[in-house]
Amino acid sequence: MNRRTFTALAVTSSLGAAPSDRIRIAVMGIRGQGGRVAQSMASFPDAEIVTLCDADERTYAPVADRIAQRQGGKRPAYQQDIRRVLDDKSIDAVINGTPDHWHAPGTILACNAGKDVYSEKPASHNLREGRLMVEAARKNNRIVQIGTQSRSRPNTREAIALARSGRIGTLRMAKAWDVQLRDDIGRKSNSPIPQGVDFDLWTGPALDLPFNENRFHYKWHWNWNYGTGDMGNDGIHQLDQARWALGVNTPLRVSGMGKKVHFDDEQQTPDTMNITYEFENNLAIIFEMRIWNSYGNNGIQNGMAIYGTEGMMEIGQRGKWGYWTYDRKGALIPELTKIDGSPDIEHHRNFLDCVKSRQLPNADVEIGHTSTTLCHLGNIVARTGRNLSFDAAKESIVGDSDANKLLTRPYRKHWSVPKGV
Repeated sequence: MNRRTFTALAVTSSLGAAPSDRIRIAVMGIRGQGGRVAQSMASFPDAEIVTLCDADERTYAPVADRIAQRQGGKRPAYQQDIRRVLDDKSIDAVINGTPDHWHAPGTILACNAGKDVYSEKPASHNLREGRLMVEAARKNNRIVQIGTQSRSRPNTREAIALARSGRIGTLRMAKAWDVQLRDDIGRKSNSPIPQGVDFDLWTGPALDLPFNENRFHYKWHWNWNYGTGDMGNDGIHQLDQARWALGVNTPLRVSGMGKKVHFDDEQQTPDTMNITYEFENNLAIIFEMRIWNSYGNNGIQNGMAIYGTEGMMEIGQRGKWGYWTYDRKGALIPELTKIDGSPDIEHHRNFLDCVKSRQLPNADVEIGHTSTTLCHLGNIVARTGRNLSFDAAKESIVGDSDANKLLTRPYRKHWSVPKGV
């Protein structure tokens, strides 16, 4: 937490915030990251979590208890259907912590209802939805922050600025990696829908599949109908940092591989990937993913490296978040290295500040959409087994009609399907 945020917290904590000055927030999808973000925002005196919304009513009580502890005993209400939440004119903003297939539909609905949105990463389930999110935010003059919290982490911001200052020479390439141990989910039969779960609501605009625990809480990440694999789940953070460091947007060409080489289970998404992104001016990002080992790269499970003509920098977590700078001979430069474990709360504070100021947030939806585009294109290379060329102006893949179909998705008839998909 930097001095500015600490001072603001200290002042508002001592003075309190008038009810009329508080940002009233509803949370859509509370079991995982949505609940954690809500607890963080509840710690600020100028914010109040007033409603929790989840298709699984079993998730409500424990999350409500934790939030009440953060906001002086004020327990948020429960609502299962997001439409009732968005009809509430007293709600200013929505935290969208749903599965990937609800990120864009939920955000678009909230923007159209006049709410600002903090939406978890990746920005969207597919590229077309991401563009519609940007359009909805701009059309409705809404603040939309994507949950790539490194954009607000002080030591990461410092590291990117240092790399781009020329201190390690001219930047040529970045490498991003997602290397960690995930679970083998095995195989499970379809089963009855648990009591308290509105599975039709949970499914939303996605294709209608039978209920299966291996496609439900968290494990939906590994099924293409709902998730984007670990590239969209964790890789988005490192790809976003790499793109930010190099100052690039969408790639010209994407090549590589992605497949299951380790897990013999029901996961559809790759457990191993090696993807290369080529950009203008001969810049490149290499993405490496292995989710079947725990030893990371250079002691960093999920991180990135920036390579310049005079040195290189690593950004990630070795116990605590930090960055490490090396000269062209590979020797650590201590004065250009910092490890301080900067908290995610900075990103949540930035969102609240922007709701008030109407300034674009650090991870504005356009930034999130552009970084998430890298995830979508990498996944398309994995799913088709073919390299691709990308037309940024048209947001389309050149000369490959089958690959282009994966820039969107089939939808079932449902009230949440975004117009224009």
